Amino acid sequence: MLERSSLNIGQDSWLHASTMMVLAFNAKESRLDTNPSGTQHTISFHEQRAVIVEVGGGLREYRVGDAHVLEAYAKDAICDGAHGALLAPWPNRIAKGRYEFNGKSYQLPITEPELGNAIHGLVRWRPWSLAGRSDSSVSLTTRIHPQPGYPFTVDLATEYRLNDDGLTVRTSFTNLSSGPCPFGVGHHPYLSGGPEGIDSCYLQVPALKYLESDRQSMLPVGSPRATHGSAVDFTKPRLVGNQILDTCFSELERDESGLAWIHLVDPTGSRRSLWADRSWKFLQVFTGDTLPPLRRRTGLAVEPMSCVPDAFNSSPGEVLLEPGRTITMRWGLQHQ
Repeated sequence: MLERSSLNIGQDSWLHASTMMVLAFNAKESRLDTNPSGTQHTISFHEQRAVIVEVGGGLREYRVGDAHVLEAYAKDAICDGAHGALLAPWPNRIAKGRYEFNGKSYQLPITEPELGNAIHGLVRWRPWSLAGRSDSSVSLTTRIHPQPGYPFTVDLATEYRLNDDGLTVRTSFTNLSSGPCPFGVGHHPYLSGGPEGIDSCYLQVPALKYLESDRQSMLPVGSPRATHGSAVDFTKPRLVGNQILDTCFSELERDESGLAWIHLVDPTGSRRSLWADRSWKFLQVFTGDTLPPLRRRTGLAVEPMSCVPDAFNSSPGEVLLEPGRTITMRWGLQHQ
């Protein structure tokens, strides 16, 4: 890398002019882009293609050849059902939007009014800035500024990269506050069920425990239970059928590399897989029964999460992020 002192005036002027040209191009592109999800960042590698969006920094589409690995949403549509969304500074729900942290009480906006909860964090509708890109990768960043209910500053970055192993998503976050803050993160991709939807698919979730949820609030109740022999035991491949899931799984079994693998296989034998590294201790699996009819049970939400639902209340130590600390987590998708 050239040191600043090694640049002569001509080079410095050229760099300044080039920077201004890029900024002007991006500004023009932004003015022309009226998609609800903002700028569309398309990356590709051989037969793979993924579209990452400016609004929420989420994953709008991922396919391999003609096969949709994920349930996508249209370019001219608002993201529905949190398809492909990044969830921070908490995934899932916080009961009544209330929590206590370091002896103080906070009230978050109620974003799930039908159940009275704060759901899926604060960054789903924020614009994310482009930090870097190539033909096969893109990186986006955003910052959570102090606000009512969450008076903390956190930087977030996410990278989507395609290669021979499929799609890898790397998410990092840093606490820029002067003290600790509560922080959790998740992602909300829906594995496509193929042309017949998820009812005809076989599902495998390598989890030894699960949390039961209250059917009114959809919040966890009681202690984790063993999946073995239960209605939600998918430790071995099993037909989804009419099973209704909005279930948090834990104690994930992992391979020798520390990855937990979830597989969804459609009747043609096409397999869509999600893997998560050890940083992701929990998985929420959702069959989409509350989505609009045309989207209902067409895809299976498999949501890697760093913490349980309502962790700000139930597990404050689990979401404690010390000042200056940066954490990086990885998950990914494959199709066979």
